[in-house]
Amino acid sequence: MSELVLLEKDLEHRVAKITLNRPKQRNALSGALVTELNAAYDEVLDKDEIGCVVLTGADPAFCAGLDLREVGGGGMTTGLDFITRLWESSTVVIGAVNGAVATGGLELALACDWLLASEKAKFADTHVRVGLLPGAGMSVLLAQAVGVRKAREMSLTGRFIDAEEALAFGLVNSVVPHQELVHVAMAQAREVSAHPVQAMRQYALLLQENSRLSPQAGIENEREKFVTFLRSMNFSEVEQRRESVVEKGRHQAGS
Repeated sequence: MSELVLLEKDLEHRVAKITLNRPKQRNALSGALVTELNAAYDEVLDKDEIGCVVLTGADPAFCAGLDLREVGGGGMTTGLDFITRLWESSTVVIGAVNGAVATGGLELALACDWLLASEKAKFADTHVRVGLLPGAGMSVLLAQAVGVRKAREMSLTGRFIDAEEALAFGLVNSVVPHQELVHVAMAQAREVSAHPVQAMRQYALLLQENSRLSPQAGIENEREKFVTFLRSMNFSEVEQRRESVVEKGRHQAGS
C-alpha cells in the first residue's frame, strides 16, 4: 500500500479505517489512487474479521471527484467500478466526510451505508458544471438520499450545500465537530462490529438489495431470506443475545 491510501485495521474490534491521502489534490481520484483503494478494499470488504469500515479523507477535503486531467486523457473509463464495490459489499461502510466532496467523490460518499459530516463538509454534484455525465450511481443514489426535487436542484445547478443543509435533507446522518469526526465514526463502527457477524452481513446485503426493488418485491425478498436464515439459526444463542439486548435497552432507557 502506498501513501495515497492509508489503511488501519483494529482486528480486536473488527473495524478498519481507510483514508484517501492525496490532500494537495483534494484527494481527487487518480488512477494510482483508485488502484490503491481497490487494494485496500481487497483487505477489508466482505471479510469476517472486519465488520465495519470507516472511509474518510485527509484534510482539507473528503474527495474532489475524478482527476480531470486523467479523464481528459482517457485514463479512467472503467465506469468507476471501485465505487460500485462499496454498495454491493456485505461490509458496513461509514463515510466520515471531513471537508468538500464533489462529483465522483460524492458518488463515493453515497455508496457508503451512511454518512457523518464535519461542520466543514460541503457537498456538490458538479458533473454538469464540467460537462460530464455521472457513471457510478449519482442519478439514482442522490435522489434516494435527498429526494427527487432536491437532487435535481443539486445536480442541475451544481451548487454546494453545507453540512447543516445536508443534514436537513437527509444526505448525512449527523454533523459533529471536525476534530471529533473520525472518533465518532470509529465508535459507531465498533458498535456495528459487535453484532453477530453473519446476521449483520446478510442484513446489510438485504438492505442493499431492497433499496433497488419495489416495496412489494422487497418484502418478498426479505421473507425469502428470512426463511433461508431460519434453517441455519441457533435458537438458544439467539435467546441469550435477546436477553442481553433487553437488559441493555432497560439500562439505556433508565428503567
